[in-house]
Amino acid sequence: MLEVVAEMVANVVAVEVTPGKRVAEGDILLVVESMKMEIPVLAPAAATVLAIQVDVADVVQEGDVLVLLEQD
Repeated sequence: MLEVVAEMVANVVAVEVTPGKRVAEGDILLVVESMKMEIPVLAPAAATVLAIQVDVADVVQEGDVLVLLEQD
């Protein structure tokens, strides 16, 4: 299982995937905003989304788990 974690304090502005969706390496999982910049959070590998751990408007801290993936 892969954990996709927040790299910085940010606000979640969009969730682009749902549990069960297959994603390719580099696909956008969600979008966060930090210091007035929108930053896409990308899939680190081809995988299936197991769970989304955040919702739109959540504030995440560095190291928080955002998405759980099952690598193909």
